[in-house]
Amino acid sequence: MKIYTKTGDAGTTALFGGTRVPKHNMRIESYGTVDELNSYLGLIRTQEIDQHSKEILIHIQDRLFTLGAILATDPAKAKLKSGKERLNIPRIEKEDIELLEKEMDLMNDSLPPMTHFILPGGNSTVSYCHIARTVCRRAERRTTLLNENEPINEQVLMYLNRLSDYLFVLARKLSKDLNAEETQWIPKKL
Repeated sequence: MKIYTKTGDAGTTALFGGTRVPKHNMRIESYGTVDELNSYLGLIRTQEIDQHSKEILIHIQDRLFTLGAILATDPAKAKLKSGKERLNIPRIEKEDIELLEKEMDLMNDSLPPMTHFILPGGNSTVSYCHIARTVCRRAERRTTLLNENEPINEQVLMYLNRLSDYLFVLARKLSKDLNAEETQWIPKKL
């Protein structure tokens, strides 16, 4: 399999199903941002973190490839007129979202209550989590914009929303694990 095809040299790319669109198309922006997020999760996974978190991150990366495939598919080519699936597209399931919620609950049980917003930082690994969280929020914004014009399965939107929350809680957990200081944001008095 060749990496370069030369078919995108004129500024277009093919969706799954063959439809060609400009590389700045909102669908491309959406799954491109999910791909960027996935790369940051790989960076977090290479840090000195606990094995369980690494395993969950691998699972999330797998789900993000699924999510990217969903976003990269031309909806007109994904289904036949009868409603049956034409392309074999994986799905984001309710259980994928529930796993993120369960993991957040487990992490939160060991963390002190949050009384203020927290400034990102304190440790490189924690900072990578915060960067991933903000990229996830951007992916969510891009995907909700796409959803306004081409409806997306609601599980995709829910997964991105929950994943950004998960990454915030993971950052807090890693702060605790790595003895990094959490700096609270306390607004200045006027």
